[in-house]
Amino acid sequence: MPAWVSTILMYVAILGIFYLLLIRPQRKKDKQIQEMRSNIKEGDEILTIGGIYGKVLNVKDDAVTIEVGADKTKLKIARWAIGKKVEA
Repeated sequence: MPAWVSTILMYVAILGIFYLLLIRPQRKKDKQIQEMRSNIKEGDEILTIGGIYGKVLNVKDDAVTIEVGADKTKLKIARWAIGKKVEA
């Protein structure tokens, strides 16, 4: 077997390992986050990527209005800024 064939096989193996250990899990995580963001509804408690906890008041296409704090301040945030849904 020529030397260039083993070199190509080594590169293919490295790319396969990269896919299995890095790319595939990240895509799965991104898909779960996107699904969570699309399923946000009024009344849900969320945590933004900026660290703000709030209760969802209104959901539109790409914007969400949340209520923050005891004084019930309303903030309008982008849907992509939702970090996670907080379970009670």
